[in-house]
Amino acid sequence: MTTSSEYVEIEGVRLLATLTTGGELGLLALHGSNEGGTAELARAVAERCGATSLVFTQPGVPDPVHIPSPRMAVGHCALLRDFLSRVALTVSLHGHNRTATPRAIFLGGGNRQAARLVAGGLDALRPEFAPVTDLDEIPVKLRGLHSRNPVNLTRRGGVQVELPLAARTERRRWAPGVPDTPPRSVVDALSKGMESLASAMPGD
Repeated sequence: MTTSSEYVEIEGVRLLATLTTGGELGLLALHGSNEGGTAELARAVAERCGATSLVFTQPGVPDPVHIPSPRMAVGHCALLRDFLSRVALTVSLHGHNRTATPRAIFLGGGNRQAARLVAGGLDALRPEFAPVTDLDEIPVKLRGLHSRNPVNLTRRGGVQVELPLAARTERRRWAPGVPDTPPRSVVDALSKGMESLASAMPGD
C-alpha cells in the first residue's frame, strides 16, 4: 500500500486529499475536517481490510467549509480520478447530527444490495446503534443518491454511511488540535461489513 497527497482547490476552498492504495473496495471520507472521526475511521477500516482509502481534510482550518458531496466530484483532482479508476465499489463515510435519531446509522447510496451487506456487519452494534437501510426512513439529504455524488461514480456504485457523533469518535465535543478516535466496536463492525462486500463482489 502506498500513500500520496495533493492539495486541491474546490469552490475556493483548499483541501488536502490523501490516497492510500489497496484493493478494489474503497473507503471515502469527503468531509474529514467537518464530520469528526470519518477520516480516521476510513483509514482504520481500509488498513484492516486492505481497501483503498481517499480522505479530504482542511488542515489547520478552525472553521472548515462544508462542500456538498456532488460538488466534490471535480475533474482536476488527480487523486480522486485515481480512486475512481481503481476502486470497483465505494463506502463513503459521513457524519450526521440528527437530534431525533442520535443512534441511527443511515445507509444510503445507489447500491442497495451493498448497503444491506454493510448493514449486516453493523448489526453487531445493536442495541447501541441502529443501522437503517430503508430509503423511506432515511432523511432525503442523507440518502446519497445524486448521480454526481462520488459514492455513485465507481463501477458498482457504493454505499453512503451516515454515522451519528457517538459512532465516529470517542470525543464528545470539538477542541482545536485534538484528534478523533473512532470507537473500536465501530471499526470492527464496519470492517465486518466490508469483508461481506468483498466476499459477495464478483470478479471482473
